[in-house]
Amino acid sequence: MAGEAIIRFEKVRFEYGHNKHILEEVDFSVRRGMKMTIMGQNGAGKSTIFQLITGGLKPETGAVHLAPNLTIAISRQVIPREQLDLTIRDFFSACFADKVYNIDPKIDDVLEVVNLHAPHDRIIRSFSGGQQARLLLASALIQDADVLLLDEPTNNLDKAGITHLRQFLVDYKKTLLVISHDADFLNAFSQGVLYLDVRTRKVEQYQGNYTNVVEQISARIERENSANARLAKEAIDKKEKANFFAMKGGRLRVLAKRMREDAAEMEEAQVEVRKEDKTIRQFMIPAQKDLIGDIVVLSSVIIFEGRRPRNAQDSSRGIKKHKPVQKKINISLKKNRHLLLAGPNGIGKSTLLEALASGKSQSLPAGRQGAKIAEGVTVGYYRQDFSTLNFEDTVLQSLRSVAKGLDEQEIRSIAAGFLITGDHINTKVGSLSEGQKGLVAFARLVIQRPGLLILDEPTNHINFRHLPVIAKALDAYEGAMILVSHVPEFVSQIRVDETLDLGA
Repeated sequence: MAGEAIIRFEKVRFEYGHNKHILEEVDFSVRRGMKMTIMGQNGAGKSTIFQLITGGLKPETGAVHLAPNLTIAISRQVIPREQLDLTIRDFFSACFADKVYNIDPKIDDVLEVVNLHAPHDRIIRSFSGGQQARLLLASALIQDADVLLLDEPTNNLDKAGITHLRQFLVDYKKTLLVISHDADFLNAFSQGVLYLDVRTRKVEQYQGNYTNVVEQISARIERENSANARLAKEAIDKKEKANFFAMKGGRLRVLAKRMREDAAEMEEAQVEVRKEDKTIRQFMIPAQKDLIGDIVVLSSVIIFEGRRPRNAQDSSRGIKKHKPVQKKINISLKKNRHLLLAGPNGIGKSTLLEALASGKSQSLPAGRQGAKIAEGVTVGYYRQDFSTLNFEDTVLQSLRSVAKGLDEQEIRSIAAGFLITGDHINTKVGSLSEGQKGLVAFARLVIQRPGLLILDEPTNHINFRHLPVIAKALDAYEGAMILVSHVPEFVSQIRVDETLDLGA
C-alpha cells in the first residue's frame, strides 16, 4: 500500500564492541515510495543504518521493523575484495540466493540502465573505479527489490555518469534511501533527510531536500540559541535577586531559596544545541626538500578507446572493441606544478596513476608508455580504493609506517587534526568507515612529506564540510601534483597549472 511505513526503527541502540557506541535509542520510519537521504559526519553510523536494515547487523536493544515480505537491495561503496576476480556473470549471479537461469539477458538490460557495456566473462578487477561504481549500482538494480539502498553512489562517476544516475533516480518509482555528500545530486530527488548526530547518536528526521533541511537546521539552531540566551539571562537575574534577598534575612530568605530553585530550573531547561559537524583542522602537506629540475616526465600514455562488445553476438557483428591506444604527450612537472588528469570513466586515468606510482610504467616496452620519476623523489599516492593501506594495521601502525623521524606524540597530534582521536587511533584500518579511511590516507600524506603527490578521486567518501580544508591544502602544496577528480566544485578551489584530457 502506497504511503505505509515499510521500515521503522524503534529505540534502536547499537555499538561495535564496548568502545564504539554508534546509535542511541534511534527512532524513525520510511514510507513506501519515499526517496530519503541519510546524512551525517564520517563515522556517525550511516552505513550501519543500512546494515541494520538488511539484517547484516542486529541492534543491541530496540527493534528494526520491516513490512512483511519486503525485499531490499543494496549498492555498497566498494566492491568487496573477494569479488574482484569474479567475472561479470558470476558477480551478478552472486546477487541472488537461488540460481537464476538465463541471467545473461537480465545482465544486458541492467548494464544498459547504468550505461556500461562489457562482455559477461570480463573480470571485475579490470574495470576502472567509475565503471565499478556502475557495476555496484547495477548489482542492486538487477534484484528489482522493493527498497533500494545506495551507499555513496556518485563516488568515482564522471559527469556523464552522475547525470545519468540522477535522472534515473528522479524517475525511480520505488522506495529509495541514499547515503551521499553530494548536495546538488541529492537535491534533484530527495523528499526527506535522516540526519545522524554524531554527538547525541540519534537520528533527526526532516522533510524536504538537502537545501531545505540545512535551512531548517539553521533556523532551529538560531531558535535554540535565542531561547538559551533568554533562559541564561533570566537565571542570572534570579540568582542576583536571590543573593540580595538572602542577605536581608527573615522571610526574604524563603523567597531567595525559591528564586534559586527557579534559576536552576531555567538552567536545566536550556537545550543542548545541535552544533554543526566537526571539521578537520587546517593542514598543509609539506613537500620533500631539495627538489630540483623535472620531478616527473610523461612522454606517452596508453588510453582505451572504443566501446567494448556487450556479448558474443555484438562481437560477431563487428562492433568496435575497447582497445589500448598510444597517446603521445609531452608533459614535465617541476616543483610547485599541478596537473589535472581528465577524461571519462574507463579511459585509463587510474591505470596510468597506478603504473606511475608503482614504477611499472618505466618497465613497459619502448614506445608503449613513457613516464619517468626523478631518482630519490618520494611519492605520496592516494588511491580511491585505499589499497595502499594495510587494513590489518591499527591506525597508529599505519601512520608510523610512513613516519620519518616523528615521535608518537607528533603522530597523534597530526591524527587528531583529522578527527582521529581516542579509540580510533588503536582501531584496525579495516574497521573504519570509508570516510575515516580517507582521513587516515590524508594524515599519512602529511607525515610522508612527498615530492610528488598522486591523487585519485580524493573526495570520495569524505564529508563535504572537510572538502574546502582539503582543497586549500592541495592548492598550497609546493611539490609536483597529479590529480584526478570528477568534482568540478572541488577542482575549482585548487590551482591547476596544466590539464591533460585523455578523452580529447
